[in-house]
Amino acid sequence: MNSQKQFHSIEPVYNENSSILILGSFPSVRSREAKFFYGHPQNRFWKLIARIYNTDTPQTTEQKKALLTANRIALWDVIASCEIKGSSDSSITDVVVNDISIILGTADIKAIFCNGARAYDLYCKHIRPAVNIEAIKLPSTSPANAACSLDRLYESWKIIKEYT
Repeated sequence: MNSQKQFHSIEPVYNENSSILILGSFPSVRSREAKFFYGHPQNRFWKLIARIYNTDTPQTTEQKKALLTANRIALWDVIASCEIKGSSDSSITDVVVNDISIILGTADIKAIFCNGARAYDLYCKHIRPAVNIEAIKLPSTSPANAACSLDRLYESWKIIKEYT
């Protein structure tokens, strides 16, 4: 599979009450098809957020947005456009980053979390110098990170609740 230039077409989820920002790297093929974040059925993001906030796993985009806003979570991705092969984070090149200042200017963000090493590395390289806010790296919820169980993800990710 050849890499292709892809553009991020999913709007960030946030409002003035958001207190944390979770950044992924770039939407997977399934997420791009679903036109919303973490659209691959094996991605554990929605199951994990529901567990942290002790609620049912959302199924629809509206339910997912409601879960985020009810718990003061802003959600977006580091990358606005890139060259990528399928959904492979390791294939990402030619990165243009999103301007997170639109979220930071609207909400009083207490902490920024990155979903996985690639999101964290790109954030540190391209965004942190501009916004001067450290991010916390969390293990990826991607099905590609199958070695990390849902229980292990929960133990790492439950820190987000301290900021919301």
